Amino acid sequence: MKTNRLSEKLSAALNEQMTKEAHASQIYLSYAAWADNNGFSGIANFLFRHAAEERNHMMKILEYILNRGAKAKVIAIPAPANDPISVNNCFEKVFKHEIDNTNSIYKVVKMALVEEDWATWNFLQWFVKEQIEEENLANYLMDKITLAGGENAKGDALYQLDKDLEKTSGEVKLAQDATTTNP
Repeated sequence: MKTNRLSEKLSAALNEQMTKEAHASQIYLSYAAWADNNGFSGIANFLFRHAAEERNHMMKILEYILNRGAKAKVIAIPAPANDPISVNNCFEKVFKHEIDNTNSIYKVVKMALVEEDWATWNFLQWFVKEQIEEENLANYLMDKITLAGGENAKGDALYQLDKDLEKTSGEVKLAQDATTTNP
């Protein structure tokens, strides 16, 4: 028999974050399908990989909740918002979503700190670091589309962007990991 080691409030917050991660996966999946339908197979591939990554984040939280002896609640997730209207708009939506997700994670981190639940606070540090990477990646995408012409990007620029993102891993180096030998 497991003993619940999460407060009711923190358990609810973690379950809510788990649902947000599932929703993030659906959003990326939706944007990937939109990109593919519009002939951007490289961008679609990139976004499909991110959909899988977001699902892994959901699973990480689910496992943590269960390992702490609390009840994981799997609920319906909202449908993704409307499809993007352009590649620029797609990346703007990705950026906004990542900022919203970061703010949500910060709320759960603060809650763990206030409750002095150090196990949960420590667990959430992985997500804090991950969100730095996600925001940096969203900035990278915004920079790429800006270089391609932003909302006015057309033809060769979009073609090259699509090809570049097809090969991009989605990994962005973090400033805290830089050294003089590995800038």
